[in-house]
Amino acid sequence: MLTRANLIRAAVAAAIVLFCVFGLAELLSLYYIGAMTQVALYSVVALGLGVLVGRVGLYSLGQAAILAIGAWVAARLLFATSQPHWLVLLEAGVITMVIGILVGLPALRLRGLYLALITLMLAGAISVLVNRTNFPNGGGGFLGYDGRGNLTPIPRPDIADSDRAFFRYTVIVAAVMFVLVLVHLRTKPGRAWAAIRQSEPAALAAGINITLYKLWALALASFVTGVAGGLLASGQRFLFAINFPPQESITLLAVVLMGGAYSLWGAIVAGVLLKLLPALLNDWGLSADWLFILFGIGVLQVLTTAPRGLADQFPKDMANLGRLLWRIGRGLTGRARQQRQAPPAAQAGAAGTGGVAAEEVEVAR
Repeated sequence: MLTRANLIRAAVAAAIVLFCVFGLAELLSLYYIGAMTQVALYSVVALGLGVLVGRVGLYSLGQAAILAIGAWVAARLLFATSQPHWLVLLEAGVITMVIGILVGLPALRLRGLYLALITLMLAGAISVLVNRTNFPNGGGGFLGYDGRGNLTPIPRPDIADSDRAFFRYTVIVAAVMFVLVLVHLRTKPGRAWAAIRQSEPAALAAGINITLYKLWALALASFVTGVAGGLLASGQRFLFAINFPPQESITLLAVVLMGGAYSLWGAIVAGVLLKLLPALLNDWGLSADWLFILFGIGVLQVLTTAPRGLADQFPKDMANLGRLLWRIGRGLTGRARQQRQAPPAAQAGAAGTGGVAAEEVEVAR
């Protein structure tokens, strides 16, 4: 439904994308361009995880594994074929979508901690597999790995070969992924996911195919994460197994909860927390290990006082602060106006009273 609020949100989102594409890319140094590129693509990863956690209630700790698969597939296709980059991204998304569905089929009856453990085991298994096979680096064969150390940079699209151009490209692709998820949330799948999260028995009684829509959510989350993996491959230019530790999935879940799993803006906040904050600490000469403490405190604060995350709570806190400051300012202004508008007689009387008091003091002396 096209309401005024929705139009305002769309206008703000479009303005942010246009500013990132045409303004921010020229204002930042190359160091922060790289960091903001990571923010954009990890916002897409957080977006997929937010669909599972916030919309369906499925807690997954395997998104880092899906990201690694998407990056591996994209790197292999970019080295082995001459397909357009956007087509490779779609293929990486489709392949990870199929893998996500296959993994989700046996785990559909699991929820909460059990599903999280199963998906964390998947992340560990993918990490072991990647360590054994390595990422493609331009070599021959199916794996495409050349063990002689002849590393070839993973190709980028011709229109986005430089770091600044690739940042713009990443922002545009990320915006398309956000629109794709938004369309799902505003249509029948989004309503079905909301019913499933509220109560599975009630959703089943209403005629909703729970298995179908859970698989749909897993497919959508895996697709956008696979596309983000393709962007990561071209953005990094060189990929190694160390880039995808299994514990990164836990950190991803933490920042998604902090940013807000129920909001699309929360995915952007999660990307900022996950990638821009470490870049800032590194630039300031501080250890990024402090982030584990900050994230732990942040998750505790969110779970106890702001269950919908920073994307929902921060605007409310700022609005409350603004109203408080407005009341204080209005009160001070009212008092000053009353003092200026006091009748002259009252002022004279006050002065006369002051004079009599002074004379009495003088007589007493």
